[in-house]
Amino acid sequence: EEYDPPGATALPGVSGNIRFESVVFGYDASREVLRGISFEVRPGEVAAFVGPSGAGKTTITGLVPRFYDPQQGRVLVDGHDVRTVTLESLRRDIGIVTQETYLFHDTIANNLRYGKPDATDAELQAASRAANIADFIAGLPGGYDTVVGERGHKLSGGERQRLAIARVLLKDPRILILDEATSSLDYENEAAIQKALE
Repeated sequence: EEYDPPGATALPGVSGNIRFESVVFGYDASREVLRGISFEVRPGEVAAFVGPSGAGKTTITGLVPRFYDPQQGRVLVDGHDVRTVTLESLRRDIGIVTQETYLFHDTIANNLRYGKPDATDAELQAASRAANIADFIAGLPGGYDTVVGERGHKLSGGERQRLAIARVLLKDPRILILDEATSSLDYENEAAIQKALE
């Protein structure tokens, strides 16, 4: 259940420093996934977590926006323990693209604007070009007004993924978390998106 702790304060403008201090986490008491994890990622740096399935890579990425809390240790953003700040202020400057892309039953434009409601049409188009999905959208009968989602236009995994990447590029967050974000893309799309992310 998501909640703000009593006395939570809004995180001021985020610069993007992330620090884990002796973090211990398990989904249940019998299965620790992370044991004493400590590291720091400074603003502007790129950190990559590499390891076998089940090693805890996705778990680490879920602790930053507080999808879970550690049983021991601390996760800090800009020196603030994430358990002491409001979720809205914490997540405002975090963009996440995972292997599982969730699109709302709504227009492509509204799906893209989810992280930045006041984005202009020009910004939508620029983000779509960067994510290599603009030509696909232009070819749809309704363009950006095409409805996608459960009962909407049927998109391939790669198309959904590129929309999710366009959405996060549009939001332009200070902290960008990619969890196997390009796994459902072919080499050409992946190369174009790597360039856009850089």
